[in-house]
Amino acid sequence: MNEAVQIEAPPPHPTFAETTKVWAKIGLLSFGGPAGQIALMHKELVEERRWISESRFLHALNFCMLLPGPEAQQLATYVGWLLHGTRGGIVAGCCSCCRASS
Repeated sequence: MNEAVQIEAPPPHPTFAETTKVWAKIGLLSFGGPAGQIALMHKELVEERRWISESRFLHALNFCMLLPGPEAQQLATYVGWLLHGTRGGIVAGCCSCCRASS
């Protein structure tokens, strides 16, 4: 009755180019305001790509909800910074408002 337990290794750290493509996709496909954008970020970053853990995502989202301003853009900027420092935060923050400017 020994069942083999398979533990999936975490995915490799994404490259800057990979994250830029994903942020552009999230920014361009985000209909439904901040709720839709946050849901899309969760699906892409936590569920599909596993670049950030569920608990880290929710912790960041809770913190962003306390701050004044657009929580979806703050969350994107934080996760971008977490993955690639300042330039990652700038790209993620700028891409997260692509839909709003079009």
